[in-house]
Amino acid sequence: MHSSLAQAREEYADDHGGRNASYIPALAQVSSNLFGIAAVSCNGDIVEVGDAEVPFAIESISKVFSLAYVIDQIGHRELLSKIGANPTGEPFNSVMAVELHHGKPLNPLVNAGAMATVSLIPGKTPDDIWNTIISNLEAFAGHSLSVDEEIYHSESETNQHNRGIAWLLKSYGYFYNDPDMIVDLYTRMCSVKITARDLAVMGACFCNGGVNPVTGKRVVKDTNVPPVLAEMCMSGLYDSTGTWMYEAGVPGKSGVGGGLLACAPGKLALASYSPPLDVAGNSVRGQKALNRIITEHGLNLFLS
Repeated sequence: MHSSLAQAREEYADDHGGRNASYIPALAQVSSNLFGIAAVSCNGDIVEVGDAEVPFAIESISKVFSLAYVIDQIGHRELLSKIGANPTGEPFNSVMAVELHHGKPLNPLVNAGAMATVSLIPGKTPDDIWNTIISNLEAFAGHSLSVDEEIYHSESETNQHNRGIAWLLKSYGYFYNDPDMIVDLYTRMCSVKITARDLAVMGACFCNGGVNPVTGKRVVKDTNVPPVLAEMCMSGLYDSTGTWMYEAGVPGKSGVGGGLLACAPGKLALASYSPPLDVAGNSVRGQKALNRIITEHGLNLFLS
C-alpha cells in the first residue's frame, strides 16, 4: 500500500489545477503545494506519504461525523423526517434549494442540512453542545483536537450567508435551536484542525462497522453506519458527487480546506490533503490520487 500511495502522490504532485478556496481569506493563504495521502485499514494499520501530518481545517467533512452522532441519538427514521436524505440538485450553500423544497434542507451534507443537524445536538448551553461536538470528533480521531482560531475568525466574519440560511430554515420549522448560536458552533466545528492521517483513521471507523480500528472504541452504532455512507454516496462531493461515484465507486466526503475522504467498507479508508479545489469545491489532486489508488486495488464497490 505504501508504494501505491507514494506513486499516486508522485504522479500528481506537479498537477497545478484548481485554486484554494478564496471566499474564506485564511484558506486562500495556505500553501497550494501541500499534498499528503494516508490509508488506514480495518486492522488499524496506518500508511502515509507526503504532508499527511500537516494540520488543516476539516471544513465540510465534519458534517459526516456530526451526522453520525445525531443519527445515534434520534435514529435514522427521525433524521429522515427532520433533515432528509436526497440530493438538492443545487450548490451546497444554496438558498434556492431550501425555498424550492418548502423549507426542508433535504440532506445533512449541504450547509442547510448540516446546520440543522447540529441544531439537533442536545445541550443547555453553547459550551455543552460544543463539548459534545469536539468530543465526538476526538473519538473518531482517537486523540484530542483543537480549533484553528485564525480560520474560525475568518469564517465567522464571512458567514452571513449561512446565518441567512439558518434563519430561513427556522422560519419553516426545520431548525431546532437558536440559529445564531448554532451557526457559530457549526463554524467552529468546520475550523477544527486535523491531518490526512487523522482523517483516514476517522473514516476507517465507518469501514470497521463503527469501531475505531486504532483505539478499539465504538464511535457509532453499526446499524447507523450504512445510512451515513449512503449520504456520502449521494452528496459527499457537492455538485460532482455523481461523477465521483461513477469513477471511484466508494463513499467520499470533501471539504474546502483541501481534505478528501474515501471509504471502502470492510477494507480501509483513504484520505488526502491538497488545498487547490475544482469549481465544485473538491481537491483536484486528492480526487486524482485517491481514484488511482482505488482503481489499483479494486476497491470500487460496484465491481463484481
